[in-house]
Amino acid sequence: MLSLSSRITPENLFYIRNHFPYPNVDIRSWGLCIKGCVHREIYFRYDDLLKMPQVTLAVTLECAGDKRSLFYPKVRGEQWGLGAISHAVWMGVRLVDLLHLAGIQMNVREVTFEGMDKGVRTDMPGIFSYKRSLPLEHALNPDTIIALYMNGKPLPYRHGYPARLIVPGWYGMASVKWLHRITLIQEQFQGPFQVVDYVYNRNLLTSSSSNPVTTIRLNSTIARPLDQEVLAKGENWVSGTALSGEDPVVLVEISTDNGKTWFPTSWLELHEPYSWRRWSWKWHVNDSGTYDIKVRATDAAGNIQGDKADWNVKGYGYNAIQHIRVYVD
Repeated sequence: MLSLSSRITPENLFYIRNHFPYPNVDIRSWGLCIKGCVHREIYFRYDDLLKMPQVTLAVTLECAGDKRSLFYPKVRGEQWGLGAISHAVWMGVRLVDLLHLAGIQMNVREVTFEGMDKGVRTDMPGIFSYKRSLPLEHALNPDTIIALYMNGKPLPYRHGYPARLIVPGWYGMASVKWLHRITLIQEQFQGPFQVVDYVYNRNLLTSSSSNPVTTIRLNSTIARPLDQEVLAKGENWVSGTALSGEDPVVLVEISTDNGKTWFPTSWLELHEPYSWRRWSWKWHVNDSGTYDIKVRATDAAGNIQGDKADWNVKGYGYNAIQHIRVYVD
C-alpha cells in the first residue's frame, strides 16, 4: 500500500528490496574504487566524497517487480502489491565527475557497479556480489549520482550506506546499494543480475528473446480508496500517483463505471523530472451500489496506459490500468 501523506516517503516506509543479506560496513576501512579502462585507478574515502561538490535530486525509485502480484497468469518472485515504490530527495556527487577524475580510456562500452552485499543464488553455483552495469552514455548523464544523503540525513544503512548509485528514470535494480567498486569495461557485462534477472523474457522455454529492464514504464496507481473498501454516499476523494521514466505524465483520468467514461484528475504538485506526481479527484456519489474504478495515465508523447500488462516470465514492469472495486452504502 502506498503512503502519500506527503510527497516524500519517510525512511520507515521506504520500500526495501535486497537480493542478499545486509553487508558488514566499517566506514573506517570503506572506500569507493574506480578501476578498469581508466587512465588511473582512484580510491575515494568517505570524507573525500563529502568534500566534493554535492548535488541534490528528487527521484522516485520503483522496484521492477512492483505490482507483480497482479500479473495473470501468476509469475514467480516477490509478490509485490502496490508498495514497491517510494520517493526521496538524494544528495551526493555526480558520477561523471568521478569518472573524469579517473580518465576514461577509448572504446569503453559500459560501467559496472558492485555492491558490498553478496551471497548464493538458487540457479547457479558460487558466491555472487550484487553487480549491475550502465551504458557509458548513461553513466555520463549529469543526473546519475552517487548518493550520500537521503532526505537530508546521511544515507540510512538499510538503503545503502555509505554510498549508493541513483539512476533517475530507471527501475530500482539499477541503483546499486552499498557501492564500493566501479569498473569501466569495453565489452557487454554478462553478470547474472544483468542477463538472467531483470530482463523481459516472454517465453517460458527460452530466454533468446529477452530484452533488458531499463526505464520505468508509464504507470498510475490508486492509493485511496482501497480495493473492496466500503464508502459512504456523498463526497469521496480518489487519490494516487503517476510516473514515467521517459516522457512526463501530462494527464491522469478516473473512471467509476469500469472504463465507459473518464474524468480528468487534478495535480497536487507541479511536474518535477524523475519524480512521481500525486493527483486527486473529488467524487460525488449519490447512489448506493458497486463501483468499478479505473485509473489511466497519458504521457507527453501521447502514450496511454493499456488494459493488459506486458506479461513476462519474471514479472517485471507491470503497468496495466489499475482496477479496484468499492461499495457505496
